[in-house]
Amino acid sequence: MDIVLLAKAAVMGIVEGLTEFLPISSTGHLILAGSLLGFDDAKAKVFDIAIQTGAIFAVILVYWQKIHSTVVALPRQAKARRLALNVLIGFLPAVVLGLLFGKAIKEHLFTPVVVATTFIIGGFIILWAEKRPPGSIRIENVDDMTPWDALKVGLVQCFAMIPGTSRSGSTIIGGMLLGLSRKAATDFSFFLAIPTLIGAGVYSLYKERALLSAADIPLFAVGLVFSFLSAWLCVRWLLRYISTHTFVPFAYYRIVFGIVVLATAWTGMVVWAE
Repeated sequence: MDIVLLAKAAVMGIVEGLTEFLPISSTGHLILAGSLLGFDDAKAKVFDIAIQTGAIFAVILVYWQKIHSTVVALPRQAKARRLALNVLIGFLPAVVLGLLFGKAIKEHLFTPVVVATTFIIGGFIILWAEKRPPGSIRIENVDDMTPWDALKVGLVQCFAMIPGTSRSGSTIIGGMLLGLSRKAATDFSFFLAIPTLIGAGVYSLYKERALLSAADIPLFAVGLVFSFLSAWLCVRWLLRYISTHTFVPFAYYRIVFGIVVLATAWTGMVVWAE
């Protein structure tokens, strides 16, 4: 296996892990990083989706106690059954809309200019969400969510099908706008990520299996390992961060980064691959 290619896989894994659970769009960063590295062919697109599984293993590890206690309590606790049902309900809209529109979105919207534009728009939405009055919070804990709350967050998650929007950003900021506390929205976003990203990874690998061979195993393994390690560090940091901080810095990051990408594309300073 080409050492340079493995190094690119490691970089992409780090980018995935550091950005998957922050409201700054992992897909957008992967598209831009892949464009700069020349790692953007059809196989690379499958790779980008598959290595999300590594990031999800990090979430499972961080939330293992909560996940384990919920699964064990399913037969006897209504609270555990409600959380499991809410995750299922929140997951379904992405399945339906992904199957209906996923192919068209990949063909027409996976470009650096689209990513940069949605980066900027998403930044302003975060600033708007963070200006909401304290009295607008209805739900402090993820266990207090209703199935209707879960469905609304699941529908909002579908905006993340547009590259650059951010799945975490859609669910966390969308949840906050729907009345969830910052912690409740973040926790539910993480739980919702487990079936969503594992499902997307498995489906992508199955659908594009003709592109892959046993020789690709080291490439994908490197991406998964680096995605897991960087995501584990990021998730632990984020849970501490949100206890005392807002998402406003991420909003400004999105706006500035989006402007830089658009400016470099229009001036020709950087040739972003389509």
